[in-house]
Amino acid sequence: MRIGTLKQSYAADAALFDSRTQKAWLAGAGALLLLFPFMASDYWLYLACLVCINVASATGLNILTGYTGLVSLGQAAFMGLGAYTVAILQARWGTPFLFNLLAGGCVAMLGGIVVGLPSLRVKGLYLAIATIAASFIAHFLFANLKFTGGTAGLAVPPAQLFGLVLDTSFRLYWVIVPVTVLMLLGAANLFRTRIGRAFIAIRDRDISAEVLGIPLLRYKLLSFGLSSFYAGVAGGLWAYFFRVVTPESFPLLMSIFFLAAIIVGGMGSILGGILGAVFMTMVPELLKLLVDLLPGGSELAVFLSPVRTMVFGLLIIGFLVFEPQGLAQMWRRLRRFFHLWPFRT
Repeated sequence: MRIGTLKQSYAADAALFDSRTQKAWLAGAGALLLLFPFMASDYWLYLACLVCINVASATGLNILTGYTGLVSLGQAAFMGLGAYTVAILQARWGTPFLFNLLAGGCVAMLGGIVVGLPSLRVKGLYLAIATIAASFIAHFLFANLKFTGGTAGLAVPPAQLFGLVLDTSFRLYWVIVPVTVLMLLGAANLFRTRIGRAFIAIRDRDISAEVLGIPLLRYKLLSFGLSSFYAGVAGGLWAYFFRVVTPESFPLLMSIFFLAAIIVGGMGSILGGILGAVFMTMVPELLKLLVDLLPGGSELAVFLSPVRTMVFGLLIIGFLVFEPQGLAQMWRRLRRFFHLWPFRT
């Protein structure tokens, strides 16, 4: 048992950060995020922005799949809805940056609610198939509607915020990171509320939740809507970051990527979504850097590229076999060890 964590009120027990140690770690992480862009190269700034976008989308999927128990393979389609909304608003009307992001999230939320309608009747693999069907429908619309630019897609002008043009990774970093942090705090606070607890009850036993008075359809649609909103905002950030949106930007493989991220990181955990997205984004890049350091240079990298992909796949399988609860559980185990260190139980 941890020492010095006595709670004397309900508010203290429900606090998001319940110890000085957590607050110190949070302050350290904030300081690191502030200093990072001044120390990192353009390549690492690019990766940091990409990681944050993936963290935001993975957190949204974790709300739906990890906390509510509804399997979805349509996260990439909802990101596409947000990205195309942002691209159209920015390119044709030049509306403000923050307005575009909110609009992209809201459009994706509406799409998620529509896709979530079958969730009252089907679940598990059947629901996953329904979300895959929605993903293919979204891809067809992106590729064939005139205002989406067809197969050529849309070019996205650089965002502007307070008169500053966000046309570099350094400038976008100061927008993408705060938005991601706000979304993470929102998700963490969600599960301290009645709505978040209703999601967990539905995940654990939906029939019992309904008996307790939780309207299943309302909360399942709400979970789909929140998850899709996160995906839409992440898709809008993606559009501003890459400056071009095409139907091929959001394939089914991207949805599998996010599902794998929350499985590897740990479903039903905000930290799990963060760790999983970081792992899935950074490990292939680190393996690529490792191959480039080997003697032989780029010629050897061509032959070892399939091996790198196999190693990445084996790492994911290893987590599923040896640590089903993901990276978040490994972190909790490490924390428990140091709570009592150097003593032993």
